[in-house]
Amino acid sequence: MRIDVEEVKQFISNQSKETKIYFGADSERIRLPDGKWVVDYLLIIAVHYDGKHGAKVFGEIQRAPDYERKLDRPKMRLMTELMKVAELYLKFADILEDRLVEIHLDLNPLEIHGSSCAVNEAIGYIKGICGIDPKVKPYSWAASIVADRLKEL
Repeated sequence: MRIDVEEVKQFISNQSKETKIYFGADSERIRLPDGKWVVDYLLIIAVHYDGKHGAKVFGEIQRAPDYERKLDRPKMRLMTELMKVAELYLKFADILEDRLVEIHLDLNPLEIHGSSCAVNEAIGYIKGICGIDPKVKPYSWAASIVADRLKEL
């Protein structure tokens, strides 16, 4: 499953300026039958019609080897996840100037969660690369709910 950049750009361009665009990412570790571990990176773009009607979701899954050593603090995997969502955003930045755009990260700032280890770096990275203040849990529904649903397809 891959996002066709030109198709999505055309789709967004055909929507009103009130349409809101959300980028989200999630990841999941998977053990293959041969015993090797991989990570599926789940990336989505949600196009919310006029910012008040339904939405169309475009998504892709990118699989990569898993090199994480600290499974309770998966910083490497999480930083790769946000790098991938930043790359996706940058492919569309030229057509998003006059629209409300949000980037949602599946990170929880509460210390009891493993993803808290990457929150500060992630926010700084997205601000620096994309010029957008990203949303984290509990405000990051495009990552924690929508992207998470890709694995069910």
